[in-house]
Amino acid sequence: MKVRFILMLAVAFLLTACPQNTTHPVPSIPFDISINITLPTYSSLQGVSGYAYVNGGSRGIIVYRRGINDFIAFDRHSPADVTGVCAQPLTPDVGNFLMLNDTCNNAQFSLYDGSPMSGFEYGLRQYAVTWDGNQTVRIYN
Repeated sequence: MKVRFILMLAVAFLLTACPQNTTHPVPSIPFDISINITLPTYSSLQGVSGYAYVNGGSRGIIVYRRGINDFIAFDRHSPADVTGVCAQPLTPDVGNFLMLNDTCNNAQFSLYDGSPMSGFEYGLRQYAVTWDGNQTVRIYN
């Protein structure tokens, strides 16, 4: 009985001792967009490693084609720019397009998976992506 009480007390302490912030700093803006990758605006998505900008989300969206059948999309609002005052949304690095730069906060994020590379603890807000296998990519949350 005494062991059970101590165990329950320890669990209660662990649950309350370290509060976790589960709120992502980039706001969640509902949207559902379909793009046709055969259009000139999105033609860079026809090949693997291409990326394109799409209107939507908080500060715009960047879509990246990781593989033949694999697309990924992130909000261009940097998690390091909590207040959203930076005039420049995330942009690919000139020397390494797989790295997105936050020029206002000196933070960097991976375009491949959205993980933080330096300057901040949160990764990018990722959106759901489906591809019809032909020409239409759907991005939504």
